Amino acid sequence: MTSWDSKNFIAYKNKFGLLGDLSNSDFPARFHAWLGNGIRLENKAATFFGFVQEGDAQIITTSGSFLLTEGMYFCATQNIKVESLGKGILIEQLGYNGIFQIGGPIESKGRLRYIDGCTDSLLISPPVLGDPCLNLLHIPPDTFQSEHTHPSFRIGIIVDGAGVCVTPEGEHALCPGLVFMIPPNALHSFKTTKEALLVVAYHPDSDFGPTHENHPMRNRTILTCNP
Repeated sequence: MTSWDSKNFIAYKNKFGLLGDLSNSDFPARFHAWLGNGIRLENKAATFFGFVQEGDAQIITTSGSFLLTEGMYFCATQNIKVESLGKGILIEQLGYNGIFQIGGPIESKGRLRYIDGCTDSLLISPPVLGDPCLNLLHIPPDTFQSEHTHPSFRIGIIVDGAGVCVTPEGEHALCPGLVFMIPPNALHSFKTTKEALLVVAYHPDSDFGPTHENHPMRNRTILTCNP
């Protein structure tokens, strides 16, 4: 279980099952991992965001059964069963109704510029402004990010490469398969040397996304006369 205890970075190496319970946070959530044994969760008032870190995974959802390969990701509602001998992460966002999606495998770099030469891709975009999102973060070799914070918690898994997360408590080694949680407003930065670092990161909120007044269908609809 997760206890923040003023920590800026909390790591979970080679652990499975329920890793952290953030039900009392501003964005109530729980996060889990499977490691060689799969996982099954039911919650009609939640949405599940998942990533397959290693091996194949058969996911059984209310939308059907799907085989995902290494590096693929998904978003499902109400219930989820993962049958897998590999490894992965599952975030349970409480009280949120997402849209079923499957994607991937992930690319080796992000599509969008981020701080200090890093790049990012939105894997699962927020359907509406403020909704959760799943991201791919690429940190090139020989990068020492500027120290920064985020206004809400971050949950992630190291996909590939090596590096460290630097916090006021010291340096935390990062390796493939490591699951981590960064509390809101926690000071941190990622540092690499010879290898790049690839991270899948979950954000429970966003300041980006469509609104009722601003979305492609509305913006690209040109009325020929005023009503």
